[in-house]
Amino acid sequence: MAQQTLSVLVENSPGVLARVASLFSRRGYNIDSLAVGPTEDPEVSRMTIVLNLEGHALDQVSAQLYKLVNVIGIQEIAEEKAHQRELLLIKVGAKAAEVKPALAGIAAEVVDEREGVCIIQAVASAKDLAEMVKRLNKFGIKELVQSGSIALELGAKTLAEQTAIETGLATSESHQQTEDYQN
Repeated sequence: MAQQTLSVLVENSPGVLARVASLFSRRGYNIDSLAVGPTEDPEVSRMTIVLNLEGHALDQVSAQLYKLVNVIGIQEIAEEKAHQRELLLIKVGAKAAEVKPALAGIAAEVVDEREGVCIIQAVASAKDLAEMVKRLNKFGIKELVQSGSIALELGAKTLAEQTAIETGLATSESHQQTEDYQN
């Protein structure tokens, strides 16, 4: 199976995350990673969903997502056409000076050190984070937490603009022009 990343714009309202997650659960699809947060519009949230699906199953999932009332837009994100990152916090049983050489070449920094342990923060691709964890294993990993993947498409066009074009909905700029006309 191939790993697929979907970017989904949804209404920022209670229960939307549960409805989206249950759609995958009902169809027996496992979500590898799910990150959701606000966008530049406080009424809209953006979900980044990473799945292991084949093409036909991905088409079915997208079609089912579009049927959910709170879904505004969906876009498949190709790895080569986006910046994808994850956040990792990891606590290891070592001092910062011992750990720093293992962090070479990875966007990571020690954010706390006390009582013989340090916490490292890294923002990188999933592949780079896996490499960092591998390097840090020798120090004794006490604890770690990793966010889901987030991604933004390259170029000037936004997911909201693409959705407006595909659905024929007004952009915020044209909506503003309509409001001005009505006043």
